[in-house]
Amino acid sequence: MSTQWKSIAKLQLKDKTLNSISFDKLESQFNLSRLPYAAKILLENLLRHEDRPFVQEDDILTLAKWDTSSDQDQEISFVPARVVLQDFTGVPAIVDLAAMRDAISSLGGDAQKINPFNPVELVIDHSVMVDHFATEDALKKNTDIEVERNKERYQFLKWGQSAFDNFKVVPPGRGIVHQVNLEYLARCVFEGDFDGEKWAYPDTLVGTDSHTTMINGLGVLGWGVGGIEAEAAMLGQPVTMLIPKVVGFKLSGKLNPGVTATDLVLTITEQLRSHGVVGKFVEFYGKGLSQLSLADRATIANMAPEYGATCGIFPLDKESLNYLNLTGRDSADIDRVEAYAKQLGIWHDHATPEAEYHEQLEFDLASVVPSIAGPKRPQDRIALDEAATAYKDWSALNGADSIDKKAKVTKDGKEFDLKNGSVVIAAITSCTNTSNPSVLVAAGLLARNAAKLGIKSKPWVKTSLAPGSQVVTEYLENAGLMDDLEALGFNLVGYGCTTCIGNSGPLPTEIGDTIRKNDLSVTSVLSGNRNFEGRIHADIAANYLASPPLVVAYAIAGNMNIDITKDAICKDADGNDIYLKDLWPTDKEIKEVVEKSISRSIFTDKYSDVFNGDDSWNELDGGSQSIYQWPDSTYIKQPPFFTDMSKSAKPVEPISDAACLVKVGDSITTDHISPAGTIADDSPAAKYLKEQGITNKDFNSYGSRRGNHEVMMRGTFANVRLQNQLAPGTTGSATTHYPSNKPMSIFDAAMLYQEEQVDTVVLAGKEYGTGSSRDWAAKGPSLLGIKVVMAESYERIHRSNLIGMGILPLQFKPGESADVHGLTGKERFDIPAVEASQKELVVRVKSDKETKEITFDIRIDTANEFDYFSNGGILSYVIRNMLGTLS
Repeated sequence: MSTQWKSIAKLQLKDKTLNSISFDKLESQFNLSRLPYAAKILLENLLRHEDRPFVQEDDILTLAKWDTSSDQDQEISFVPARVVLQDFTGVPAIVDLAAMRDAISSLGGDAQKINPFNPVELVIDHSVMVDHFATEDALKKNTDIEVERNKERYQFLKWGQSAFDNFKVVPPGRGIVHQVNLEYLARCVFEGDFDGEKWAYPDTLVGTDSHTTMINGLGVLGWGVGGIEAEAAMLGQPVTMLIPKVVGFKLSGKLNPGVTATDLVLTITEQLRSHGVVGKFVEFYGKGLSQLSLADRATIANMAPEYGATCGIFPLDKESLNYLNLTGRDSADIDRVEAYAKQLGIWHDHATPEAEYHEQLEFDLASVVPSIAGPKRPQDRIALDEAATAYKDWSALNGADSIDKKAKVTKDGKEFDLKNGSVVIAAITSCTNTSNPSVLVAAGLLARNAAKLGIKSKPWVKTSLAPGSQVVTEYLENAGLMDDLEALGFNLVGYGCTTCIGNSGPLPTEIGDTIRKNDLSVTSVLSGNRNFEGRIHADIAANYLASPPLVVAYAIAGNMNIDITKDAICKDADGNDIYLKDLWPTDKEIKEVVEKSISRSIFTDKYSDVFNGDDSWNELDGGSQSIYQWPDSTYIKQPPFFTDMSKSAKPVEPISDAACLVKVGDSITTDHISPAGTIADDSPAAKYLKEQGITNKDFNSYGSRRGNHEVMMRGTFANVRLQNQLAPGTTGSATTHYPSNKPMSIFDAAMLYQEEQVDTVVLAGKEYGTGSSRDWAAKGPSLLGIKVVMAESYERIHRSNLIGMGILPLQFKPGESADVHGLTGKERFDIPAVEASQKELVVRVKSDKETKEITFDIRIDTANEFDYFSNGGILSYVIRNMLGTLS
């Protein structure tokens, strides 16, 4: 293709000159100042790759015209500058690359072609669990257990680091991927080779965690994708997408005293989820930007998956540069960011004209009130002064015997009552809030005020502090706040994702046994971003998201039934009633401590050796072969995705007489499909591990075993909160095999259907596949033999992942559903072969009583997606592309 729209400018820096894209040619015909910030980043990406076959002239022109008055159905390609991984989703991605080297070699190709094209950085952050807590040595003990449990996975990652070019690993114990990305990995503006010359271009990325969007707070465009799509990006394939609708979110005013960034983001999440931004970009602008620190912006951007957007982006401005300086970036890099942003026209200041958006919302920061969210969805915000009433109402609706139900417990020589509503986990954790000094310092100051009065956390509360980077504990130490947090049991338990992803570890035996024996409805409070059913802990019925200082407050109160805005939350050492207002620090105190405790030198010191691990990491031997030598391991196992793979794809075939394996309702998350957290003792995965000689104490978590397909396919649809309508009255991995009418686990039924050579389908409601970007939520169903999902609507990443594994996503017509059509799941389904560009198909549904036809929308949205689907998945497509055997 010609490059008639590409215009190359010279970016003059102090010591060098770089090439960069200019909008000059387009600006002469189109008013590009109308384009939102994110649209300009996409336009630059298209222009820089204009001579590539995946970019068409009409892609550029349609984006440049930026017509917000009509629906655009234009597919474009996006080539991210880098890929970010975390270990839960990153390990299976590297496992697949290793398997692809085997596959391409066996088909006569060059295995070395399987290699990341652009920088790929993996941060090991998802494997630490809270086995030990509230002790001085909790960090060391948890870290020792982590390394011992995950030795085989870590050895594999060390092999990958040496075997693949452009691949670096941040060892365990350094922080959470999103915070490390924000504080260190992000470039904002890349300086790199492009077409054999030195260029400056925007730092863009995709990541295998849905909260990759946190980096949007620093003006970097990126979002979460499934591991499957990330692998393709690593191998040089563009991410295909429709030109996004951009929702402008205009901020004004400022937060009132006592209101935290967490309260703000929960309120924004509620409003955007209510408005409907699924699949859209949200762009923040307005005078209110000046009232938000970079950490506040990152907190809001982080929660884009919770409010449903593809990204939640802020522009580059003076605050961005201040943050880059604070976090230790080189002055030359900061100068490049400013010069490039101003030259390209993506710099934001008071003179920046307001862009044109498809939709616009306005938000007054002064309208925010203290809040929590729960008990099972992050968008279900509750004003703090209504929290106790809301819990009581929820508890009554969910069958709790009595709000006053209790049972005696004796622990560590103390006897106390455990009640319905008792807070049994209080965790300061997750990337969302531990990246934000204001809320962490607030938590420390609240703890200090409590400690001065001799106040402790309640004895039934499992308390923990798991920051997003080592910088956090450094500034808490500088402020003298770590001792106060530890006095209330908030000892450091590890650097990484813990409670928020289900790595909360076991409850104390006395507590867990009492909950189960007495069927108590207990709660957790965490400073996280996810609180889906069964995610935090299997014994906990209701989970609430809250700011770090509120987490400390609820640890002191010990029960969700207490209105902590009005009621006394405890007594001091002298027996006096203490209220939340007695402990809550002022905004002035918080600001003064933040300013005194945080400096540039903390960041430069902590990140000076970020890719160097401790002795236990450095002693691991991953091997040096270019093709992986698969060990006898229950963690890392060669996947069967390329077994008997042919050089060329076979035609898409119709599906006849398929059976329904799973029928579910609305809001089925990737947690339900591919659970995180602990492996239940009676689950199919546990049975497999026991057969391999693994004892219960060494089961580890599902996430840690994502490199073993045998575990993960057995864990598919095994979440303890899943309710499969084909097995009424049950939860977890249960279904009914038809036509035998035999109840059995979903895994066993899937294997039986495969023996019978019967393909299977899933029937689902709205928002199927919401939540984390788990590739195993698509890989697992694929290995179970599921060929089609029929849902009322899909979450963006999961729909893409289904296609990436060769599973056909069909969508009921508006107003239609499985229930509207009277589908019970006992039927058999005939599904015609799908052709390129086809938008609808008619499924023939057969039952004992009748045969009917239902018209579905085909949710293969782009031509590239059809190529992936017709090849049986994106990875097979990449291999055939490299072999030159694509049809």
